Amino acid sequence: MEKKIDFVGGNTGKCFWIMFLPVMAAMFLNMAYNVVDSLWIGNLLGERAYAALTSATPIILILNSMAMGATNGVAILVSQALGAKDEKRTNSVIATSFLLAVFFTVTVTIFLELCLPHILHILNTPEETWQMAEEYLSIYILGYITVYLYCYLTAVLRSFGNAVFQMAAMLVCTVLNAGLDPLFISKMGLKGAAVATVLSQVICLLFMAVYLKGKHIFSLRLGSFDIRIAGETVKKAIPSVFQQSIPAVSTGALTSLVSQVSVTAIAAYGVIGKMEILLFYPAMALNMVLTNIIGQCHGAKRRDRGMTYLKYALKAGAVMLFALSLFVVGFAKQISGLFLKDGAVGKIVAGYFLIVSIGYVLNTVTNCFLGMLNGIGQPAKSMVLMIFYYLIVRIPLAWLFYQLGLRMNGIWTAVLISHITASVAAVWTGTKERK
Repeated sequence: MEKKIDFVGGNTGKCFWIMFLPVMAAMFLNMAYNVVDSLWIGNLLGERAYAALTSATPIILILNSMAMGATNGVAILVSQALGAKDEKRTNSVIATSFLLAVFFTVTVTIFLELCLPHILHILNTPEETWQMAEEYLSIYILGYITVYLYCYLTAVLRSFGNAVFQMAAMLVCTVLNAGLDPLFISKMGLKGAAVATVLSQVICLLFMAVYLKGKHIFSLRLGSFDIRIAGETVKKAIPSVFQQSIPAVSTGALTSLVSQVSVTAIAAYGVIGKMEILLFYPAMALNMVLTNIIGQCHGAKRRDRGMTYLKYALKAGAVMLFALSLFVVGFAKQISGLFLKDGAVGKIVAGYFLIVSIGYVLNTVTNCFLGMLNGIGQPAKSMVLMIFYYLIVRIPLAWLFYQLGLRMNGIWTAVLISHITASVAAVWTGTKERK
């Protein structure tokens, strides 16, 4: 089982881009996958259905974040084992984490299906959108195991230096979803979007299974299950799950606040969420890539190489996000109109991006340092940072500013302040670890 990219001995820039570009392409395809749903729903079903989708979004974000976080924790162990050239441990980590993944997803699915009405109540879901949101989620949740296993398999492949297939798998899923969405939405309404999503995910997972069987990149030997490694996996996964899930919890809290304004405000916040994907996904890709790359360098006891990759990623990410932020801020109203042709929605969206703007460059800096912390086996520190600036800074400030009468602009200002706080805290913590 050889790595396809020599992160430890190869050229830093070349290795970085060979790894980053396919992951970034996969993330943008993921963005297209999410945006397609929103475009069809907004244009075919209107504002009320879009508001229902927005009410359901925090739960979807939390589920996806749990999948990405837990599998990122697995990637830390796999990358470090590969860096140390320990094939036996690599096989044990893969087998153990796979069985844990299946158990976890089945448990979560059953729990959510039983508790869904209570969760929607906690999120202050408006009566006008309650039924549609519940119907959409009850179908979406059934396909959660496919979402999780997709994240799991792509995380393991990235650890082996194979990032290209993540892009190919996401392309298949996006094309399928784009074709199935209008067909099912026209016949079943908002529920149809959920059916199309689950069906495309199942087909994508089958595509991945066929690919892995033919390429033999790694072996899934269930007999290699090791209870000790199960403990290590959980230890690494739990902080990573919290790290990835906390932004989604924050989104849920802010959605609850915005829900007190109007259905139009909820719909606008939903559009904001979709547009922010363009600005968040590059940072998330850098986080994932640095976790794998620095994990291998750490396993090979070449921490100096890992820090070289961190500096390179910071420069590339800052330039990329500055350009993307200018584009989104400058054309916020026009992009908003693609989702909902409503002047009031466009005004809210434009106001949000004007206030938050520079926060996306700072978020990229934050994610680079979080990826570094994950790669050296310190996901708990990343988790503590996320708790600090989302749960201690963002949510309380948003609530306070809202209560002081600043309304939505107060919430948006709290988001900007949390990005500033996050970058300062991440740089400070990461700098301490580098010494």
